[in-house]
Parts: sequence; C-alpha cells; structure tokens
Amino acid sequence: MNKLFFLSIICFLILCSCEKKKQTDYTVKNTGALMNIMSGNLVATASLDSIHELPHLYALGALENLKGEVQIFDSESYVSKESDDNRVTIESHFNHQAALLVYAQVENWTTAINLDGFFDNNQLEQQLEIHAIKNAIDTEKPFPFLLKGTVDLLNWHVINWIDGDLVHNHKKHKESGAYGTIENQEVEIIGFYSKKHKAVFTHHTTFLHMHFRTISPTVIAGHIDGLKGSNLSLYLPKK
Repeated sequence: MNKLFFLSIICFLILCSCEKKKQTDYTVKNTGALMNIMSGNLVATASLDSIHELPHLYALGALENLKGEVQIFDSESYVSKESDDNRVTIESHFNHQAALLVYAQVENWTTAINLDGFFDNNQLEQQLEIHAIKNAIDTEKPFPFLLKGTVDLLNWHVINWIDGDLVHNHKKHKESGAYGTIENQEVEIIGFYSKKHKAVFTHHTTFLHMHFRTISPTVIAGHIDGLKGSNLSLYLPKK
C-alpha cells in the first residue's frame, strides 16, 4: 500500500512538472533566414497551416516570394498584402507559405511594464534587457515581447517584391510595396529580441524584429522600420 502511495505521489509530481514546463515554455523557433532572402532565396520554409492549431501563438515573418507580411497575435492571423490599388489588405486564414517565420507560444504575459520614452531601437533594446533581467528572463536566449499603447511615430512597410528582381537590399525591401507612417495611433506590436540571430531573423544592426497591427479604426499590419514611443507598455513572458 505504501509503495503504491509513493508511486502515485511521484507520478503526480512528474505531471505537475510537465504542466508547469508547458505553461512557461516560450522557446522561440524560426525557419528561413534574412541572409538567405538577401541572397535571393525567397522559397517557402514553413507553412502557416502547420502551426495554426498551436494555442497562444505569436509570430511574424515574410511570405514566400516576399509577397506580404506575417503577423499572428494569440493564434489570430493578420497576414498583410499590398492590393492592386496600393492599399493593405488583411487575411485572417492560415493558408499561406512563409519564406521567414519566427514564432513562440506564450500563455501568460506579465502585467504592463511602463517604458521610458525612446527614439530608436538601441534605446528600446536597453530597456528590454533591463526589464527582462528583472523578470528572470535569460537575455542570452531569444525571447518574445509585446508592446501596446499609442505610438508617437511608426514607420512601416508591407513588402511586395517584384518577380525576377535579383538585387536585394533593405531600402528596396521597404519601398517595394505599400509603406507609410503612423502617428499618435493605438497599436499592438509583436517583437522578438535576440543577441545571436543577426541576419537570421533580426537585421545586422539590431537585436529586434517587430511587426504591428493597428487597433482602430482601420486595421493595418506589417513590418516596423522605425519606432518612437513615449506612451507604450511592455509585456514579457511570465515565468
């Protein structure tokens, strides 16, 4: 009887441990690489259908052949493309192929962390690292984050690469499709921080890769090229 009792206790503890790991595991996964895209390799490396059933999914990336941007917030898709009239259209289904995809599952986020005003990625990176360390996040490993609030300024683009163009650079990527500037508007931003993925899923000048969606009145979503904020809150994965 005692042996059965102790075996039951051990099984219970193992199950609790597995459940805790499941709830706190926000491991960042990625397919494709920016260095490959810049070399002209625009083929699909992942299907969004393959991850659409994952709960609490957050992701960003670029569609195959660079024909749009991927944004997923809590398992809801906001894939954005440039339409024929140079407007941005949003597609909520997962029937897409991605050349670059970065994603993680986050069931629980911290409460809002107020950020100081920042004018560029460097200033934002510094605050991210400080708050991540305070929240027991290993900053030597990639991690996801959210920003919510009203942006002072946000420069964005939705890529629409010209078929057959083999010369890639950052400026052409920003200007190949729809692009613009948002000021004093409420947004939600999904971002990934990593010190070790430059030219993989962050550009070579930054530790960050961020995409956004506007809240209202018209939904736009896409890649962030520049961000300034004095009224944004940070959310980190909750341990």
